[in-house]
Amino acid sequence: MARILVIEDEDNIAIALDFLLTRDGHRHERLASGKDALSSIRQSRPDLVLLDVMLPEVSGYQVLQDLRADPDLAQVRVLLMTARGSVVEHRKGMALGADGFIAKPFELSELRAEMARLLGRQ
Repeated sequence: MARILVIEDEDNIAIALDFLLTRDGHRHERLASGKDALSSIRQSRPDLVLLDVMLPEVSGYQVLQDLRADPDLAQVRVLLMTARGSVVEHRKGMALGADGFIAKPFELSELRAEMARLLGRQ
């Protein structure tokens, strides 16, 4: 059972993720902004962070950049989620150190497969 931190400001997406993660047996928490993301990651040490790019206060890109700059947290796996699924956004996310990238809206099977890949359970 993986520990997953969901950082997503849109309630409808967070509710869908909550349903999926609960059904699949994962332990998870949710933050609705990027402001407290680093302290939460430092405290909970999740196996995977599902990170929205467009967040209030601190963007997902900034959270990712700060995460990768911290040697203690550099190994935390991050799956970026964005409604702006362009090639430019994808390249930017991967250049900043994301482990994966998924465009919204996504199929649950696509999300599950990407999570399995990142958690090492294909």
